[in-house]
Amino acid sequence: MSLLKANNLTMQFGGITAVSDFSIEVGENELMGLIGPNGAGKTTVFNMLTGVYKPTKGDINFAGEDITGLKPYDITRKKAARTFQNVRLFKDLSVIDNVKISLTYQIKLGLFESILRTPNYYKVEKEIHEKAMKILEIFKLENKSEEYAKNLPYGEQRRLEIARALAASPKLLLLDEPAAGMNPQETQELMELITWIKEEFKIAILLIEHDMKLVMGICEKILVLDYGKILTVGTPDEVKNNPEVIKAYLGEEG
Repeated sequence: MSLLKANNLTMQFGGITAVSDFSIEVGENELMGLIGPNGAGKTTVFNMLTGVYKPTKGDINFAGEDITGLKPYDITRKKAARTFQNVRLFKDLSVIDNVKISLTYQIKLGLFESILRTPNYYKVEKEIHEKAMKILEIFKLENKSEEYAKNLPYGEQRRLEIARALAASPKLLLLDEPAAGMNPQETQELMELITWIKEEFKIAILLIEHDMKLVMGICEKILVLDYGKILTVGTPDEVKNNPEVIKAYLGEEG
């Protein structure tokens, strides 16, 4: 069953067409990769799917609803969360506060309770704190919960951004180059973590990534984009053995 289905998406900027007639289907609990050369239009696709851009043409259906043209925060409320190519954290807030921000939609407190700090206020605060700590434990960041996000090494900032997205309890998690800036060991740990997240939380994951070892190692299906158009869609084996993909992206040596 399709969780996300986009039909014939086109994104034009003035006279330039960044993406043309792009269609995609992501099933529930499916792990899918979106790859292509630099400038192929991958992040533009993510921006359309998550409301950053409104498509010039086409429609997007998520969990049975038409979300075309909705604002990013409305799409997040419908359980689609993302990370960005460039890390976007609240760098002057603590690690745990970055995660708590994604949990605030779960807070059900009235103005009266918030102002007077009633017993229920402290109960809810404790629940949010405990949930945030559990998420940080998954990403091995619990010992740095009170540090400023800006003081984390780059690889840990990446993990924190994924943790914050996961805190929104998404049905679909969109990861934009999650392994960027990571060393081989960190990338291997990330591969294992993404696979575990998919199975543990029973969510769908769509990721953009240039690290072919990661993409081929964990994705069930891969869509290849080239010059804003779909080149092919298939399993990792089908994609890596496709002559057009080898020529356009992977290189003659594969």
